Amino acid sequence: MPWRALDSWLAPAPDPARIAWVSGCEYAHRGLHGGDAAENSLSAFSAAIAQGMGIECDVQRTADDGAVVFHDWDLDRLTKATGSVRGRTAAELSQLALGAGNDRIPTLRDMLGMVRGRVPLLIELKTRPKRRIGPLCRAVRRDLEGYAGPVAVMSFDPRVPAWFRERLPRIVRGLVVSEEGARTLVASIRRHRALWQAKPDFLAYDVRDLPSRLAAAQRRRGVPVVTWTVRSPVLRQRAAEHADAPIVEGEGVAENAGKL
Repeated sequence: MPWRALDSWLAPAPDPARIAWVSGCEYAHRGLHGGDAAENSLSAFSAAIAQGMGIECDVQRTADDGAVVFHDWDLDRLTKATGSVRGRTAAELSQLALGAGNDRIPTLRDMLGMVRGRVPLLIELKTRPKRRIGPLCRAVRRDLEGYAGPVAVMSFDPRVPAWFRERLPRIVRGLVVSEEGARTLVASIRRHRALWQAKPDFLAYDVRDLPSRLAAAQRRRGVPVVTWTVRSPVLRQRAAEHADAPIVEGEGVAENAGKL
């Protein structure tokens, strides 16, 4: 297949100056968490900022069409509550204790107000197949209005970067990719179709899939690749060889975390 020509036509490479910041640091996966600082908490984000690290976080839609920073679909693992995130309002969720410390589940607006553009920020929108993405995308767009600082949205769902490309073109957009061991022609066609639909400014690639022909081909034509989740020195080395920036956690965090 003539992938390079098709990719260049259907998913043009971004302006290098516009997306240069994406490759400029390492990102703390759900913040720099551990101990009393739960993942995706304001404490974890504050710790990442103190180390000069960028931040990767997750956002979900609430019952009242707001955006909260939380990874799991259900509350059970990280709070003392049960049930789905989607079943509660943003105000209700913001009252729930998060982990063992004093944090509460933050809204995206709270998180942005704390970061204030001091470090680069990657926001992953969590969606479900065949369900509407508009309410969550609109909530994120609303919260990003007036935000000054390096920030990007990304998702496994190619509809998300496509939505922002059409409605908020100034925002940097990424497509999250996991090959999950599938390297057949059919799987390759599926990934390229997602790329063409998303038309992303960068890829966020599963480090377990590197090296990857798709990731390498996109890098060669000027599409940066960040990689997740780097949890060990061995994976740091793999990220350094095959990607432009790592999303790190635990033993994957460098001793001199921050700028690469």
